[in-house]
Amino acid sequence: MLRVRVSAVPDKGKANAAVVALLAKALGVPKSAVSVVSGETARMKTLDVVGDGAALALAVNALDSAPSSSRHPRA
Repeated sequence: MLRVRVSAVPDKGKANAAVVALLAKALGVPKSAVSVVSGETARMKTLDVVGDGAALALAVNALDSAPSSSRHPRA
């Protein structure tokens, strides 16, 4: 589980778009490769990321081991 915080307001999908953009940037994939599959109106969301599984796993592990200051970028 990844915890993400964005400053966009949850109005008309702006916060979801910010989460998608932030995660795509962090994982090094295009925004079109990330989609919300459940929880569009909830605080807890399930996202789908399309790409090379091994590369994505490395990117997620790198996020998990990043220093605290870089682990919480704001979108």
